[in-house]
Parts: sequence; structure tokens; C-alpha cells
Amino acid sequence: MRGQVVVVGSLNMDLVVKCPRHPKLGETVLGGVFQTIPGGKGANQAVAAARLGARVEMVGRVGADGFGKDLLDNLSSSGVGISGVLRDSEAATGVALIVVDARGENTIVVASGANMRMLVEDVDAAAAAFRGAAAVLLQLESPVPVVAQAAHLARQCGAKVILNPAPGQPLGADLLALVDYLVPNESETAILTGIEVVDPASRERAADKLLEQGVRTVILTLGEHGALLVNADGARHFPALEVKAVDTTAAGDAFVGAFGAALAEGQPVELAMRFASAAAAISVTRMGAQPSLPNRAEVEAFLAQQS
Repeated sequence: MRGQVVVVGSLNMDLVVKCPRHPKLGETVLGGVFQTIPGGKGANQAVAAARLGARVEMVGRVGADGFGKDLLDNLSSSGVGISGVLRDSEAATGVALIVVDARGENTIVVASGANMRMLVEDVDAAAAAFRGAAAVLLQLESPVPVVAQAAHLARQCGAKVILNPAPGQPLGADLLALVDYLVPNESETAILTGIEVVDPASRERAADKLLEQGVRTVILTLGEHGALLVNADGARHFPALEVKAVDTTAAGDAFVGAFGAALAEGQPVELAMRFASAAAAISVTRMGAQPSLPNRAEVEAFLAQQS
């Protein structure tokens, strides 16, 4: 069964260069090949879910420029519906400047452009897509009132709300109380809770604090250490699947998109976690954001090998 997923969020063009190491302040480092790659956390998660079999509708904004056209063409070719993406004549399409070192670790600077001009009315205009959705994926590269309205509408329509709170920023309990699955990394968790996340005990303590604020389930992603799922039934650790990483840029988006796709088609949470872990593991073995996202057959074959 193909579950419908709505993604409300960002569309960026990623400007990527690989270099042996990240420069120090004031230093110039000679890099390698430069690439222009479709990205943005929202669009990445939409493409991830679509490649894994979900029916996906994207809600967002791009500029009336070449990057905007390229991003929309890319979403369409990936099977993502784009009727909810507006073209803004008064702002540029968002861009992300990404540097990837020899270990696959990255630094990213985002110029949000049209993404931060999204309005609550943009979400309301896409209400028909929400009514058919099983899961709604949200991030924080769009204005928080837009994210909150999308969460409200998802709840009204009976869809699961999955919030990836990236880039990290403090959020009010009123928004967190609308979230079924919160998927932060360790640094984002620290920003949300004020708790330094450094070991298993602090991870669980921080997750419990988020549950107290109304979140139903916290999925704390831990990079090479896997993920920790915490809800009212307790905590469970899901180990990472071992691979050789070359670029971690889209690992989180691959995880969230895959998790949303799995939930939307009715998979139990435990299987959705393993499915998402496999998608993320495959993504870090490839360069780029959306080019690294695997399809359904690749994830299933990878999981079969792990068994």
C-alpha cells in the first residue's frame, strides 16, 4: 500500500565542494570538484520518501529564477507532486553552501531566500493534500508559524506529525505538543532541552524532558551510533548499520523521509526504524544530497544482506 506523505519545508540548490579538510578561520584551502545539486531539507525528505514508494506532495516556495525551475523539474522527475510549491518573484531560491572533508563530514551555510517567505496561507491552500495524508514531514528551514500551522492541519486530518527540528532552535511546548515523532540529533536535542547530550544517561534525560512537553515519541539520531527511540513505553536503542561514509550531508533527511514513508504505508515503528536506518546508511556512501538517496529495491537488498 502506497501511503501519502505531505512535506512542508525548504527547497535549496546545494553548492558543494569537496576538500581534504575544513579551513580554519581566515584560511584558504584548495578544494576539488564543484557540484550544483538539488537539496533543501524539505525537498530531500520528499524525494527520499518518493523513491521508497510513497505518494508525496511538496509544499514550499522557490524563486522565479533558474535554480527554482531546476528544483521543481527535479522534484517532478522524482515523482513528487509540486502543485503546493509557489514561485516567488520577490526572492531568490534558497541556496546552501556545503563543504565536505575527506572523512565525509560537512559544514553548511544556508541562504534561505524564498523559503523564509512561506506563509500560513500557503499551508491552508494545500489542505486537500493533507486530507489524504498518512504522515506530514516538517523541518525548521521554514518560518515556525508555517510549521505550526502544518502540524495543526495534519492533526485535524488524522496524519502523523514528524518534525525534524533542524536547524536547531528553541521551540515552544504548544508546537511540541502537536508532534507525534520528533527526530533531532544530539546538538538539536541540547538546544531544545538545555541538557548537554554526551552519554546514554543524558540522552534519555533529554528525551524524557521532550516527552514532558507533549512530544509522543522522540527519535534521537546518533550518527554512527545509531538512534534512540524514547516514548511512554521506555527507551530502545537501534544500532547503526555499518558502512564506509563519504558524505553525510543527507543522512538525516534520508532517515526522516524513509521513516515517514514506512509509517505512511502502515509499517510498525520498529520496522520503520530499521528501514530508515538502512536508507540513511546507504546515503552516506554517496556524494551529494538527493543523488545519494536510495530507492526501495536498494534498501530492501541492503536489509537482506544485514539479515
